[in-house]
Amino acid sequence: DSDGLAMRSGRDEEIWRPLSNPRELQLSYFNDVNPRGFGLMQRERDFFAYDDLESHFEKRPSLWAEPIGDWGEGQVQLVEIPTKEEIHDNIVAFWRPKDPLNARFAKTNIGAGSNGTRRFVMETVGGPLTSDQNAVTPNVSANKGDIHNLVLQPNPQTGGMRLSFELDTKGEALVELRAQLKNSDNPISETWLYRWTQ
Repeated sequence: DSDGLAMRSGRDEEIWRPLSNPRELQLSYFNDVNPRGFGLMQRERDFFAYDDLESHFEKRPSLWAEPIGDWGEGQVQLVEIPTKEEIHDNIVAFWRPKDPLNARFAKTNIGAGSNGTRRFVMETVGGPLTSDQNAVTPNVSANKGDIHNLVLQPNPQTGGMRLSFELDTKGEALVELRAQLKNSDNPISETWLYRWTQ
């Protein structure tokens, strides 16, 4: 689907890395500070380069990721996985920050809440949670229904924090939930996603 990895570095350098189908797994790392963008691109648009009447690789779209704000120090990582058939997607590219979001959701418990709601209790551990708990705020949302009784409290047994809330589904059969811990507007945890179904 792509013939190269394009990058525009924080120093405004334009970089092109042609892709291959290697015999063994290949990992490539491109260090950068505040990248301007990167993406897997399809530059070859001539039908006769592929001569494929079914897949039409010359028509495949490119994907360009452009950061909003400064991403800081990190690296674009490229993974090239060997494959014998064109039906397998074997190329991956992504940004990895030098300092990852160390706080993670270690446990999720779900049970009955008050007045027919569903109660969610999650344990978070690691990273800044061990030293700066007063500055941490929860951000919880649902695409349907309502969130009630949102509570974030330190858990002295784990050194992390416990996040709990109740979901009023409003009779919906499926609700997508999302949660993250922040310090001001800065994320300090991974994003927790959950699909609740009846």
